Amino acid sequence: MSRRSSPRPADLAPELPPISYVWETPNRRPRRAEWDIPDPAAPGRLTPAMRAKLERVVRRAPEVMVKITGRTKDVAHLRSHLAYITRNGELDAETEQGAMMTGRAGLKDLQQQWEDDAGLDDKRRRDGSLSINIILSMPAGTDAVAVKDSARAFAIETFGGNHDYVFVQHLDDKHPHVHLTVRSLGHDGKRLNPRKADLQVWRERFAGELRLRGIAAEATPRRTRGRVRKADRGAVLALRKRKIAPEVDRLAREEVLREVRGGKPTERPWDARIRSRQDAIRQRYLDYAAELQRSGTARDDALARQIRQFVNDMPTVETRRDALNNELSELANTRRRDAEQSVNADQRGDTRGDERSK
Repeated sequence: MSRRSSPRPADLAPELPPISYVWETPNRRPRRAEWDIPDPAAPGRLTPAMRAKLERVVRRAPEVMVKITGRTKDVAHLRSHLAYITRNGELDAETEQGAMMTGRAGLKDLQQQWEDDAGLDDKRRRDGSLSINIILSMPAGTDAVAVKDSARAFAIETFGGNHDYVFVQHLDDKHPHVHLTVRSLGHDGKRLNPRKADLQVWRERFAGELRLRGIAAEATPRRTRGRVRKADRGAVLALRKRKIAPEVDRLAREEVLREVRGGKPTERPWDARIRSRQDAIRQRYLDYAAELQRSGTARDDALARQIRQFVNDMPTVETRRDALNNELSELANTRRRDAEQSVNADQRGDTRGDERSK
């Protein structure tokens, strides 16, 4: 009697494309991430780093935020920014040397130091920046000490030894966050000019520092979680909050409305690419769920179920044009219902009038 053995991890299909596809960004990375390096002896299988990331993603680990909020263009702007992040000296600031700047006297010392450094930047273009301002943030409820320690480690790893910087933690918001201001000109004479790919690397580095301190954190692009629409700019959000229609919204609605009235709504080529990529991402997740379930282990089976639930919970793919079309359609339906109710009310009123005249 032959004994059937359960499938082993080595039986996973070697032709399965790498899971890292679902976490990639469209921007060229300056270096390969650990989870993007396949096992040459077992192509198509989950390396420990890939599996760890997959588990964090499907369990919806909190996403970090690393955002460039602006650049200071002159000394006055720089002094104003340093005063803002320290709340005019009420909050302690920490420099790349570990020095603490405390109180108004500390703020003046910090401003003077950076002002002196700015005066030495004779290679800066007239429209060039003196510093780049960054926010590192985590969702509400995250341990603030861990956020600050992670931000410090991130700054040392990313800018230490080449760029002067200062950072201050703010706790007056529900999201614990750190303001990090980095001098644009490095000691090597090169200027800091981060691209989108750099920002993604920064997010991953900050998330890694948080995990080292026991905080669940991830840094995945929107498309990994099934979201396809870019976040609106702060100025646009501020206008909407004040009930003012931003120009970009007005123009987009007019364009969609013209197409609807013309009877020829057109899907843009990039909309089709967005849908195609989302289909590929979701299928890649499901392919790995199927392979994990075939492995026969309880751990793999549990992860496979989590992956399927994660895909099932992904939002419907909705581009900006889809949202505007739905908005206009809902508006038209509302107006039609209001018109029908008005007609019905008039008819009921006419009927009651006829009855009274009998």
